[in-house]
Amino acid sequence: MDTQSSPSTGTPSPLLIVIAGPPGVGKDSVLARMRELGKPYHFIVTATTRRQRESERDGTDYIFKTTEQFRRMIDQEELLEWAEVYGNLYGVPRSQIAEALSTGRDVIVKPDVQGAATIKRLAPDALPIFLAPPDMDELARRLTARMTESTEDLSLRLATAESEMQEADSFDYVVVNRRGNLDDAVEEIDRIVSKERHRTPPRRVSL
Repeated sequence: MDTQSSPSTGTPSPLLIVIAGPPGVGKDSVLARMRELGKPYHFIVTATTRRQRESERDGTDYIFKTTEQFRRMIDQEELLEWAEVYGNLYGVPRSQIAEALSTGRDVIVKPDVQGAATIKRLAPDALPIFLAPPDMDELARRLTARMTESTEDLSLRLATAESEMQEADSFDYVVVNRRGNLDDAVEEIDRIVSKERHRTPPRRVSL
């Protein structure tokens, strides 16, 4: 699929915006705030085999699948990218992206850092944004406060977060998500998107 600007109207091509970052950085919170504010993006819902948390809604926060169901999606090439993270499978449904882009809407996907690299390889004109914590101490506090992992899992996530922070330079933009300042992160993402809409030459997403 190739989305291009219309020569008759000059309408810019829709953007495929990839927001990734280390575990605990607040990707879900930032995207939830975007939805609350009515931002005009199409938010892709990630499929996962991870256990559903009490606060999460199936089909809104994630599409929860059994391992068998997820493997079937892989076999049928329904996922743009997928990865195993902490023993669970995560994937980005291809059809959601194609349908939203075909209507001219900017699309936001929320993969992990390795998934973002895969999407960038498959769609070089995607717009990768790295969501970062103000520092590693703050990230550790957020992960600890969340209390959804065992001590062993928490240690693994912290180690992964430190490793993934090294990948920030491979992204086109870095947005710092500071505690209590979700709106600042949202506004920075909006500024980036607005800038990219006027980029020359424009980004043209092919899937």
